[in-house]
Amino acid sequence: MMRHPVPLLLLPAMGCDGQLWARQVTDLVDIAHPQMGDLTVDDSLAAMAARVLAHAPPRFAVAGVSLGGYVALEMIRQAPDRITRVALFGTRASMQMRPRTVAEQGLLATAPHDDPMLTPIISGPVQAMAERVGTAVFERQQRALLARPDIAPAIAAVTMPALIAVGDRDRICLPEDARALADRIPGADFQLIPRCGHLAPIERPGAVTALLRDWLS
Repeated sequence: MMRHPVPLLLLPAMGCDGQLWARQVTDLVDIAHPQMGDLTVDDSLAAMAARVLAHAPPRFAVAGVSLGGYVALEMIRQAPDRITRVALFGTRASMQMRPRTVAEQGLLATAPHDDPMLTPIISGPVQAMAERVGTAVFERQQRALLARPDIAPAIAAVTMPALIAVGDRDRICLPEDARALADRIPGADFQLIPRCGHLAPIERPGAVTALLRDWLS
């Protein structure tokens, strides 16, 4: 018997928009009903989470990258009974990070690629997303991260199935950072994505789709 598609909230990284998840929206259409969360309006993780929750289905799965991962954790803290499972990409157990400009963030997001054929394929869409999002939104999102509270209570609230994944070349969230997060969540599935930097859904779309397909099943 065919199952109903799973409501799936997708949350982008800082300075990114829905294009980050474009391949997964297409590739998972047979098993998921994707919806993008808006992280561009608010200047705190709590407000971002509340806004996404206000427009979300009653119960849903959520996947986030970096900033989106921290918002997903805050959503679990605010409404744990509404979230059926969570996938966090490039998300750290520690919230320590230094302020970065738009240019620095973009360079770090794309720098880990040693593959000369992959880098131009990724850098163009990443730059286009940053331009569409704009400097004002980027700065607002950065303020939200800099003012974030301790995420320990949010991590402790994760009792649903959890996927923690990170690129093996991620320079923003190192693999050991993501591993530390997975170690704090009982039963979490930790996955290292080969030849991948910080923006896994756009860098290694096939690998991310495969991980999400297993996670949703």
